[in-house]
Amino acid sequence: MRAHLTMGQYQELSDYLRDLDTDLTAVDTVLKTGNVRVDAVLNSKLAAAKARGIRVNAKAVVPRELVINEVDLCVVIGNLLDNAMEGCGKIDAENRFIRVYIEVMKEQLYIYVSNSMADQVRREGGQYLSTKRGNHGFGLMRIDRVVKKYDGFLNRQHEEGVFATEIMLPLA
Repeated sequence: MRAHLTMGQYQELSDYLRDLDTDLTAVDTVLKTGNVRVDAVLNSKLAAAKARGIRVNAKAVVPRELVINEVDLCVVIGNLLDNAMEGCGKIDAENRFIRVYIEVMKEQLYIYVSNSMADQVRREGGQYLSTKRGNHGFGLMRIDRVVKKYDGFLNRQHEEGVFATEIMLPLA
């Protein structure tokens, strides 16, 4: 939104806000984590996944008050789910799934997202790379940056047909 505003693209900004409003009115509040902003991101992304024919299994509990900036947390969750939906989009509809588990464990916020995927993964030097045309990978970089900012833990893994990301962010 800020980019459209900065570039004077007022019609594009208006169109984006209209589309966002339309998307949000179609969102069911399926999850109530305890945190309003996280609820908004999770429910909108999971509604989008379901609309794409992706089976969703989600459980999430997030403290109302966080030491983690809520925008940072929403960036992580939003990008994880965007990446998961993209991964699912490359396989047959009947095999698409996303699993989300978020819980407080030993003074850490544990975030786990797994999804079905095609067996096409790009890695370089132990790092996963985007498979998008043009090697975007901005979502991966944003996730990495937030985890580093809070001295958290990040683990990405893949095995036949499944990609999983685990993140732990300190709450103290």
